Amino acid sequence: MRAITLTPGVKGSARLDDMPEPAPADGPILVRTLALGICGTDREILAGDYGEAPPGHDRLILGHESLGVVEQPADGFAAGDHVVGIVRRPDPVPCPACAVGEWDMCRNGLYTERGIKARHGFGCERFRIEPDFAVKVEASLGLLAVLLEPTSIGAKAWDHTDRVGRRARWWRPRSVLITGAGPIGLLAALMGAQRGLDVHVVDRHRDGPKPDLIHALGGTHHQNLAALDAVKPDIVMECTGSPTVVRDVLARTAPGGVACLLSVTPSRTMEIDVGLLNRRTVLDNDATFGAVNANRSHYEMAAEALARADKAWLGALITRRVPLARWSEALEHRPDDIKVVIDFTL
Repeated sequence: MRAITLTPGVKGSARLDDMPEPAPADGPILVRTLALGICGTDREILAGDYGEAPPGHDRLILGHESLGVVEQPADGFAAGDHVVGIVRRPDPVPCPACAVGEWDMCRNGLYTERGIKARHGFGCERFRIEPDFAVKVEASLGLLAVLLEPTSIGAKAWDHTDRVGRRARWWRPRSVLITGAGPIGLLAALMGAQRGLDVHVVDRHRDGPKPDLIHALGGTHHQNLAALDAVKPDIVMECTGSPTVVRDVLARTAPGGVACLLSVTPSRTMEIDVGLLNRRTVLDNDATFGAVNANRSHYEMAAEALARADKAWLGALITRRVPLARWSEALEHRPDDIKVVIDFTL
């Protein structure tokens, strides 16, 4: 079968390979791949920044944003079911978090991840998966269900924001401000709109699809962070990873607000007024936390959010579909890209 593979840590090593069929040890459910979403993590792995091949292998099959159809059923999954694979697997110890199914909060770092760390990914024509790590999605979503994995990241952010917010019995948020209108930012905005919140999204693009997508949610598009002072949001979700944006959103919610950091920031030295940050955080009872990855409950929350969403709106997030034979085009970053998908049906 064809698969996108690379040598981890070696820039420019990716290629379309002929690989053996997936091993039964990977799971009893055999899935034919329909689509693979591409994100910044994939580009960083291809650049050689990180990634780890499975034990005994020199190359890693890329891809963690999956969608496929069951060909060999098992344990509650029928032939023809559309499924998405969960990315992370708990560590073998396990740590306290992994022991209760919250492997997204793994404390010892011994987890593995499909297409990222020590497990082959979903960037191949067929893959196998364990029933506990396969999530059914509505077939009526079609290719749009490939958005489930990035939606699960937003679902975790909302889940944990709720938990932090409930430290105060009066917590009834009315507004959310999201920085960045990439896939995770827009999908987090979708879930905010589904919750009935006043949604504000900061993104520098004046034209193109992003402002239209924000307005279609009933949200407000802002081009700069002056919106923080104008809106004083109850919730901030930072989705850019820009060090300056992270600095500028900290402790800028309404009093008692919650800020969630959702994107990894590159290392950079910069000045920050720690005294002012501390003063604002303490006097306003603010809370800031980081979130990465997702567990099964978040995938299920994400599936519900996608099922409720307007399909035309979701479809507008997928700005390019690339056939597997031209997979490398999906890694090119183009100005109007939001979500690029490798379509295995083309």
